[in-house]
Amino acid sequence: MTTILAYSLAALAEIAGCFAFWAWLRLDRSLLWLIPGGLSLALFAYLLTLVEAGAAGRAYAAYGGVYIVASLLWLWTVEGIRPDRWDLTGGAICLMGAALILLGPRA
Repeated sequence: MTTILAYSLAALAEIAGCFAFWAWLRLDRSLLWLIPGGLSLALFAYLLTLVEAGAAGRAYAAYGGVYIVASLLWLWTVEGIRPDRWDLTGGAICLMGAALILLGPRA
């Protein structure tokens, strides 16, 4: 599995899991939302272990940029709020930072 695919699926799983908790607490959804939410968060953690990185902390740090962009996509596709130019610019900067962390030359 490629790093990009692992990060993309992890982001979807994390956002979906967190949204389930959000729905329960903030949108008055059923307590049953926590079951798929918890499973989704467990899947998220598993998927991050598939990333080829020399250290877990580096894999998690680089994932942060992917998570931010995925959250903006969630904002647009699920919540119906189109990201503005500041969202998009910030997301692009975060992805560049993630690439530097993950792919930068190491001694």
